[in-house]
Amino acid sequence: MVGLVGTILTLPFAPVRGVGWVIDQVRQVAEDEYYDPGPVQEELVKLEQARGEGHIDEEEFERREAELLHRLEEISAYRLQQRETQP
Repeated sequence: MVGLVGTILTLPFAPVRGVGWVIDQVRQVAEDEYYDPGPVQEELVKLEQARGEGHIDEEEFERREAELLHRLEEISAYRLQQRETQP
């Protein structure tokens, strides 16, 4: 009986809980995309190809490679943190 009463009393808050759930899902998808190493690795391959084909010079290559490697380190640290905090 308490479960039914509790459900009835908290019913007005159901839309708020629903919106919170949707926001959490959107946040999770956005984080999954942002912390996906695949696109960064693909960019590294394209960068190497551009250097090999002479489209960019060595200085530009090194600058962009450092940025991408830093991004991969950030992704790796985030994923490690996620594994440590999940039950």
